[in-house]
Amino acid sequence: MKKTILVTGGTGYIGSHTVVELIEAGYEVVIVDNLYNSSKAVLKRIEKITGVLPKFYEVDILDGPALNQVFEENHLDAVIHFAGYKAVGESVSKPLTYYQNNIAGSLNLYETMLKHQVYNLVFSSSATVYGDPASVPICEDFPLGPTTNPYGTSKLYNEQILRDVCKAYPEFSVVLLRYFNPIGAHQSGLIGEVPNGIPNNLLPYIAQVAIGKREYLSVFGNDYDTVDGTGVRDYIHVVDLALGHIKAIEYAFDHHGVEAVNLGTGHGYSVLQVKDAFAKACGKEVAFKLVDRRPGDIAECYADTTKAKEVLGWSAQYDIDTMCQDSWRFQSMNPDGIND
Repeated sequence: MKKTILVTGGTGYIGSHTVVELIEAGYEVVIVDNLYNSSKAVLKRIEKITGVLPKFYEVDILDGPALNQVFEENHLDAVIHFAGYKAVGESVSKPLTYYQNNIAGSLNLYETMLKHQVYNLVFSSSATVYGDPASVPICEDFPLGPTTNPYGTSKLYNEQILRDVCKAYPEFSVVLLRYFNPIGAHQSGLIGEVPNGIPNNLLPYIAQVAIGKREYLSVFGNDYDTVDGTGVRDYIHVVDLALGHIKAIEYAFDHHGVEAVNLGTGHGYSVLQVKDAFAKACGKEVAFKLVDRRPGDIAECYADTTKAKEVLGWSAQYDIDTMCQDSWRFQSMNPDGIND
């Protein structure tokens, strides 16, 4: 019998790609999403790619009774939890919004899982839990925090909550996936990143400059101690990331307790290097301006990926050129986002 996975935030950027890979891997999928940062039209795109229209509930995880009804109506074997606000800069200006959604909403989910005896969970965490690391590459056993923004803090608190849950309930199996910087899009060009309003992340902003929606890219700081003075991050193709979740679910079914795993490529690229790779992919220059540093940003952040290979049997396959090519294909095929 097929196993059924609940995916919270399943019409979002990372969620939708993971839903595609889950279906391709033979799982049944139930999606819960409040459509805060996504569109219901994504469901038809998933169906176009996979031939399967996943079951969907327009539910906010802050709505306990509605969430409970989803669990009552479906026999669920595991949960992949993406439903969270994710913009670092916005979290600095709206901390209460981030704590309310990312912590209170998650508590609702964990309580509902416990009530319905669903014990397998993959949690969408972040490299921001490491704060400003003393060195790179970053290993899972590095000290956590102090985080540099409320977004990162909300992920760190969730990790601690889940550690406590696993201590209290030994039947739980939790994998904390600490993402580095997801970019790219499905190679079909049908799904990709569609931010609301002004993009908070680098790649969608570059893509909007390339297609003429924005005048130039603002590069936040060029005085970091990096290869060219701009911030260095570990960019990972969103499909590689999605495949990491399949491996994490498989691991959760066979283990108990909590395991934290980095998902990245193990290689850092600067903002200007990514800009140049994207210019190559789209065949045109990307205009940019140097501006002041952003609050909460750090100089350099990339993963040690040894544990992902050893524990999950996973490693990233796609390089920066492929990531940029896939991003550009999605952007040029969907200049106004996903709304059909």
